[in-house]
Amino acid sequence: MNKLEQIALTKIKGVGPKTSRTLLAYCGSVEQIFKTSKKQLCAIPGIGEITANQIKSKAYLAEAERELNFIEKHNIKLLWIEDADFPKRLKNCEDSPLVLYYKGSASLNPECVISVVGTRNATAYGKKICNQLIEDLKALNVQVISGLAYGIDIQAHKASLKNDLSTVAVLAHGLDRIYPTSHREIAEKMLENGGLLTEYPSETNPDKTNFPARNRIIAGLSDVVVVVEAASRGGALITAEIANSYNRDVCSFPGGIDQEYSAGCNYLIKTNRAHLIRNANDLCYLMNWSTEQKKPASKQLSLLPPELSKDETVVYTYLAENEHATIDEIALFCDWPQSKLAIILLELEMNNIILSLPGKVYKLI
Repeated sequence: MNKLEQIALTKIKGVGPKTSRTLLAYCGSVEQIFKTSKKQLCAIPGIGEITANQIKSKAYLAEAERELNFIEKHNIKLLWIEDADFPKRLKNCEDSPLVLYYKGSASLNPECVISVVGTRNATAYGKKICNQLIEDLKALNVQVISGLAYGIDIQAHKASLKNDLSTVAVLAHGLDRIYPTSHREIAEKMLENGGLLTEYPSETNPDKTNFPARNRIIAGLSDVVVVVEAASRGGALITAEIANSYNRDVCSFPGGIDQEYSAGCNYLIKTNRAHLIRNANDLCYLMNWSTEQKKPASKQLSLLPPELSKDETVVYTYLAENEHATIDEIALFCDWPQSKLAIILLELEMNNIILSLPGKVYKLI
């Protein structure tokens, strides 16, 4: 397919992603859009005379040619929505861009993808849990998506690079620049195991209005959006809201009720817009992702936490010898009333030693 015409479609004034999809549906192909008569274009729902005139004017072709020359010169890949390597998760979103500009080495269709978002004013707490989350997901080889912004975004990219995980930044501007400029070095490192992605052509500034639109791509690229830290307003909450509209899972780390940059996270959890998570195990449980194989009992027993009480050790030992067990099975083994066992299980769960599964099933973390 002609790349020039694909770019040209995005240059037509008044024609956005949804209108472009309508044109494609009625005309059959991008080439046919430009061959269709003005009268036929006007007959398409939502395409009036003004838009039809814009399409037939071809005033956008010179701009499209400049963009094509730019991407060819700088080894930028043009991803058309019908291409096999276009992100399949994003493709299913009704307002997905038809064209993406991508510079990088990683596939945009890996097995597991998470978007990590948060405040630009990350605290030590936020940075710590961001680093720990990504480190603990290393075995799963997830791809990490974020926006290269200050705070949680850049922390997620740095942690991904440190743990040899693929990481992709979605930009709110063209690939002829990096914003903020202080993150250029990180952005260049990301090209080796990840990449830079945008719907915006070259010479597009990082204008304020571009960021909410950019956030829909961050949400659409992923299986789950993780909000690490967020104030009561900001881009992270917008991304979470969009992810919910796409029927994507959203997770959030809780924070102190008096902490400004946990207010947004707590709000998402309170209003059932996000699942509460404490660590990577919680995330993997929610997503049904397995990060490890069953360990031999002897190895698990050798890692017996030293702070366990005598009763807790009995439960721990039983679970170490079994992949998982119901509360009835554990009670039968221990020969305890369930009222006593419930207290012990709750204590183990609160100390992140065991995980509670649906159906009152328990397993070691």
